[in-house]
Amino acid sequence: MPVKQQDKQVRSKQVVTLDSLKQIKLNAAGLDIGSAEIWVCVPEGRDETSVRSFDTFTVDLYALARWLHECGVETVAMESTGVYWIPIYEILEAQGFEVYLVNARHIKNVPGKKSDVLDCQWIQQLHTYGLLQASFRPEAEMCALRAYVRHRDNLLRHRSAHIQHMQKALQLMNLQLTNVITDITGQTGMQIIRAIVAGEHDPVTLARYRDPRCFSNEAQIAKALTGNYQPEHLFALKQALELYDFYGLQIKACDEEIEHKYSAIKPVVAIEAEPLPPAKRRKRSKNDPDFDLRSQLYQLLGVDLTRIDGMQALTVQQIISEIGVDMNRWLTVKHFTSWLTLAPHNDISGGKVLKSRTLKSKNRAAQAFRLAAQSVGNSKSALGAFYRRMRAKHGAPVAITATAHKLARIVYHMIKYREEYVDPGQDYYEQKYQDRVIKNLQRKAQQLGMQLVPLASVS
Repeated sequence: MPVKQQDKQVRSKQVVTLDSLKQIKLNAAGLDIGSAEIWVCVPEGRDETSVRSFDTFTVDLYALARWLHECGVETVAMESTGVYWIPIYEILEAQGFEVYLVNARHIKNVPGKKSDVLDCQWIQQLHTYGLLQASFRPEAEMCALRAYVRHRDNLLRHRSAHIQHMQKALQLMNLQLTNVITDITGQTGMQIIRAIVAGEHDPVTLARYRDPRCFSNEAQIAKALTGNYQPEHLFALKQALELYDFYGLQIKACDEEIEHKYSAIKPVVAIEAEPLPPAKRRKRSKNDPDFDLRSQLYQLLGVDLTRIDGMQALTVQQIISEIGVDMNRWLTVKHFTSWLTLAPHNDISGGKVLKSRTLKSKNRAAQAFRLAAQSVGNSKSALGAFYRRMRAKHGAPVAITATAHKLARIVYHMIKYREEYVDPGQDYYEQKYQDRVIKNLQRKAQQLGMQLVPLASVS
């Protein structure tokens, strides 16, 4: 490399003055949380001993908080280990402490002599020097809503397992119901299964429960329901159906609690003064709640996120319960997409990008964005056109992540600035993409001393 070019690259880099490592948080404590005991470290000289252990009973947690107050502690850092941290986090936060919930992986990445000291001492030392970063945690109201939403997702997963149990019991009796109807939990399938459990085994009679909208006719359904009924398999089908109904009741009760939680949160807009636009026509899902979730989300956010292609009300609820409604918690939209692990993570050495990839994460909001991105693949929208172009160029996995990244940027902008989303359409997107390609080709031709001429002018 020529000397002048090398000097130019050095001068182009920003030079930052590094200060010596200073103690930033002088009144910091560190906690090592376990299932049976908690080890706490406070600064030296605050008590006879700077390290103490407490049991995990509630009375001991309040005793821990009192001891921290006596030691003049203002901020506390702890690892996010399992679910053991939640009670102590909530109690310390209610007592007025600034609580840092730290990713255990970040602590391990800091070099030091951790093996020679207790974990709580190591956490307290790192927190004193300001080397720990708090994990994101939404407001208390959103945390409560998030707990309900996560519990509802667990109930749906448990219920889906019993759908598979019903399918297995039908297969064991050679009842090929899944071959003639799309979903056995639909109107036709549930009426037939309930009739079988009630004792009706005549295939012609069972086929009469067919819904007029069903693709298969009664003769095909009757042929599929001619099986080998055995009492042990009928018993398994009966119990699977009862468990499916039971979880349905539990989901309904959970939806009532979620609706009550929405009503307790102060709305951003009054739906009477600013009415919600008509919803897009779509088939109602059996997993949708009984109340008007779209209206509740609109009052909470002030914008209708369901106007974005691929974003249904349940998807929006899952995202909002994870990220909250305050986008100022992230400095820019880039910080937001990086926290979601939807932005590329670059490994740079010597000014060169060695590897660029998205990090693996179990972020539930990112998973919801990816599911929404998959659903726009066939839509006649700008997002659909973008997904199809990325899929043709890089494959489906990259296209899903790229579209999810774009969805996250749209959601961030809508919530922060309260601006409604307007889809420009796939034709607009294709035209903008074509104009951008032509502009790049013209620039390359000009660099090569050539000129780009359209075919129409040549002919």
